[in-house]
Amino acid sequence: MRRLLLALGVLAFTAWAANIKLYLKDGSYHLVREYQVETDRVRFYSVERSEWEEMPLSLVDLDKTRTEEASRKAEIAKQTKEISEEDQAERARQQEILRIPENPGVYWVDGTETKTIKNAESTVHTNKGRSVLSHLAPLPVVSGKATLELEGAHSLNVFTNPEQEFYIQLSDPERFGIAKLKTKGPVRIVENIEIMPVTKETVEQPEMVDIFQTQLTPDGLYKIWPKAPLEPGEYAVVEYTASKLNMQVWDFAIKAAK
Repeated sequence: MRRLLLALGVLAFTAWAANIKLYLKDGSYHLVREYQVETDRVRFYSVERSEWEEMPLSLVDLDKTRTEEASRKAEIAKQTKEISEEDQAERARQQEILRIPENPGVYWVDGTETKTIKNAESTVHTNKGRSVLSHLAPLPVVSGKATLELEGAHSLNVFTNPEQEFYIQLSDPERFGIAKLKTKGPVRIVENIEIMPVTKETVEQPEMVDIFQTQLTPDGLYKIWPKAPLEPGEYAVVEYTASKLNMQVWDFAIKAAK
């Protein structure tokens, strides 16, 4: 929308700038479409009368006329350049969007190839044992403390870029971001959970990383990346609804480049 308004503004400005103020030495001016200096006279096309006219050169302030004309041309060139740059940015954005599948999930781009990070199977670990978490059917829970865990001490999705960019296509309008995981023996802890007595309300406590995000489409496609380089360790892109115990997890690890 902004690009369209800018384009319309430039068109209007260009139409206005096509008219030139032919200044006279007495301070007045004629609004002309064009003018020509011919020895001791100036020939010009009058916008007001729609015809060619002429007057003695000695009456015309050519320096002021040419200075303003040059200023207008420079402004047109500047605004035209802005439109060109916005066109290029919009084309790049559309190409970026087309590279990402429409299916909900998390993706990253490796050169010219778009790759998918598999949704990890997570389990809720309470003092009663472990149960697989289902995004579509949240677990029945009992009051107390729990942890959301992933099997394995390390992710198989390894990146050496500490500022790795990801694309997330949301399945629902939910919270999302990058969480730092903690390794505990053979598992990685995604978050700590506290389940309230009676109400069974859950208080989820993921350790979230500060991120930048930009929305690419109205239906929930975002690009995200960390505000600060990630330290080597275990992480995950997560999507969840607060207090619903329905977190989806796409795990990855950052390792220092050799």
